[in-house]
Amino acid sequence: MKTQKITLGVIVGNRGFFPAQLCDSGRKQILQTLEELGIEAVLLDTQATKFGAVETMDDSQKCAELFKREAGKIDGVLVTLPNFGDERGVANALRWSGLRVPVLIHAFNDDPKTMTIAHRRDSFCGKMSVCNNLRQYDIPFTLTRLHTCGPDDKRFLEDLEDFAVTCRTVEALRHLRIGALGARPTAFNTVRYSEKLLEKSGISIETLDLFELFGWVNKMKDTDAVVGAKLEAIQKYVVAKSIPPAALLKMAKFGVAVDKWMKETRLNATAIQCWTAMEEFFGVVPCTLMSMMSNMLMSSACEVDIMGTVAMYAMAQASGKPSALVDWNNNYGEDPDKGVIFHCSNLPKDIFVEKGEGAPVMDYQEIIAGTVGKENTYGTVVGRVKGGGFTYLRCSTDDFAGKIMAYIGQGELTDDPLKTFGGFGVVKIPQFQKLLRYICENGFEHHVAVNPTQIADGVKEALGKYLGWDIYYHPE
Repeated sequence: MKTQKITLGVIVGNRGFFPAQLCDSGRKQILQTLEELGIEAVLLDTQATKFGAVETMDDSQKCAELFKREAGKIDGVLVTLPNFGDERGVANALRWSGLRVPVLIHAFNDDPKTMTIAHRRDSFCGKMSVCNNLRQYDIPFTLTRLHTCGPDDKRFLEDLEDFAVTCRTVEALRHLRIGALGARPTAFNTVRYSEKLLEKSGISIETLDLFELFGWVNKMKDTDAVVGAKLEAIQKYVVAKSIPPAALLKMAKFGVAVDKWMKETRLNATAIQCWTAMEEFFGVVPCTLMSMMSNMLMSSACEVDIMGTVAMYAMAQASGKPSALVDWNNNYGEDPDKGVIFHCSNLPKDIFVEKGEGAPVMDYQEIIAGTVGKENTYGTVVGRVKGGGFTYLRCSTDDFAGKIMAYIGQGELTDDPLKTFGGFGVVKIPQFQKLLRYICENGFEHHVAVNPTQIADGVKEALGKYLGWDIYYHPE
């Protein structure tokens, strides 16, 4: 699955009685901007149509056929208007291409000093006509921050970066396959979800009973090469000096079994029954293996929280950075805009501080050790989440309304002092009390996915506009 680089289909709009030569210079400027951002472009060459632009029905057909041929690599479409542009030409090209990808509409600025018939663009007006036709064609689209702007404008560069996030999110979720390993813990009604609503958005769930997976594990030998390789990978991944060798060997076998299942069933991510059957009857927690998968952008949520996995995976693929699933867990003193996030934990290694106090180490699961015994709970990855800006996202299925809901926002992971166990951090979120009220009043779960990047604008556009989910964007 793609994480950073994207490819955009590009439509350069033209309308004959406006200065057509602006399409030539505009096309070159746009391509230079995309190249500087590392974005690949698929567009008509200047031999196919006048200046490689789209105006007539023939132009639209040529553009549509090009996009059809390259559909497998096109993540989104940029419509750019160096002059007014022909709205029918743009709309027809998109409709006939059959693409179901995000569309960004860009229009060039006019220069008040050069408003003669030879230089006047009227893209300001043409953008409205293009958007009007796309609405008629039922083609969703994304707008730039400013109605018109130059291709080298800082705000347009931000638009493109956000749009890349949107494209990656849509692509990731429309083809997502999640493995649900085991039944949800009985006490966790909060992680119920609708498979059918997810399937409607292109997200499929593959289930597997823990009994079957442990059957595969029991057939493995301690000396199997794949087991040895996985054991070595675990020991390289995180400090595990205090962990008994027998527990590490169990983790390695469990990891081999999960890898086999994911490969054979084409899974991108997982949600796993992490307690308490695994500890009682197998003798370790799966946290380290889940942490390793999440760190490789194959998000893995605990407590069979499928919707948590959806949120984790969306942001991981959008940003190229691993996501973690945490609890909104505690207040932080008397500050209404701060709180503690926590899990016990399977957080990915890259989300923790790298050195010193709070750096990740393997340990035992303190919360359930009192129930099943410390010796059966080795395998957590504990530490403190590093400071910096972050995005949070929670997705949920509303079976009564027949829709998928979500909330998203951005905040800061702080360096405020905190002594506790597990994986933890302190967050600062503007109007945090308002967010907490929204979560409670709308029946959202206590789990939330966090990602150490600020990508809320692009992800929100993907979930709301292109997947049709009901999403609340918490103000900063």
